Amino acid sequence: MTGLGWYIHHAGRGHITRFLAIRPHLDHEVWVFSSLTAPRDLPPRTRWVQLPSDSDVVESPEGAPRDPAEANPTANGALHWAPVAHPGHAGRLASIVEHSVAHGLDRFVVDVSVEVALLVRLLGIPTIVVAQPGARTDEPHRLAYSLADVILCPWAPGTHDLAPFAAARDRVREVGGISRYGDRADSDRTAASPSRSGGVVLGSLTSPLPAAEQWAALEAEVPHLRWRSVGFVAGTEVDDPWSLLRSAEVVVTAAGQNSVADIAAAGAAAIVIPQERPFDEQRATATVLEKRGLAVVAASWPSGPEWRSLLVAASALEPRWSEWGTSGAAQRAADVVTGVAS
Repeated sequence: MTGLGWYIHHAGRGHITRFLAIRPHLDHEVWVFSSLTAPRDLPPRTRWVQLPSDSDVVESPEGAPRDPAEANPTANGALHWAPVAHPGHAGRLASIVEHSVAHGLDRFVVDVSVEVALLVRLLGIPTIVVAQPGARTDEPHRLAYSLADVILCPWAPGTHDLAPFAAARDRVREVGGISRYGDRADSDRTAASPSRSGGVVLGSLTSPLPAAEQWAALEAEVPHLRWRSVGFVAGTEVDDPWSLLRSAEVVVTAAGQNSVADIAAAGAAAIVIPQERPFDEQRATATVLEKRGLAVVAASWPSGPEWRSLLVAASALEPRWSEWGTSGAAQRAADVVTGVAS
């Protein structure tokens, strides 16, 4: 392999977390393209190209503000985001072309962007498209899946509906839930399991009142558990919550792919509250978790009395998290990427 390109979408932290989980299993130079700033500890042989924003309001030639959302960004429904006459949008695509050609990138992972997938495939570069759950049967998604050399699905075989990939089933690779703790979990399984106590609320979750008020209500309603916020209340972020997940009696989380994979790796009981996302991504994942008996699902942030019944249900679960396929998933994803013919 001469060089690998990797596009990381800037929404949230899930896409960059997934890349950092897979990167140690790739023995090649990687060029990363993203609007995000580079992480502090960039892995060796990884080059980071920060792209300009394509969503800022810009000034038209006449001096008036121009919102890219009003500049036909969908190209009449064929794409998701390609605003007309936006210098940031043009600049980011030009940067990807420049570096891909100059450095001879011979395959490219796109996580996620229909427009970037189309661009690099038009350059003649074999393209690996990372899929996401949900109702992704719209024209832009179908375009991305149709042109992909491989569709990398970060979930276990048989977990999610493959209807969006009906015309490309032979190119689908379901590798399991990719967790940043996958390798650590494998080594920890040989050690004694920690005694579980307390509860963890993981990440940002939508609630009807400010997080601090909801936190106080939760502690008052369920006083027998010692609760720990990891990012739910401002200022409680933790870079490495692995030990908290491993020792928690219950984890409350959204249904994002990385959060669920991390909980699966930790083998924790979970209450999952799916958040509103495009294409019902998190609701699709929550439905799978509930049907398989892997987690208790709440449609929205629970009211005070609801917490007790949810915790009783979660404590009664014996989730078979091995079904989520986190063990070895990052290595399998890397094998998919390196196995694409250049």
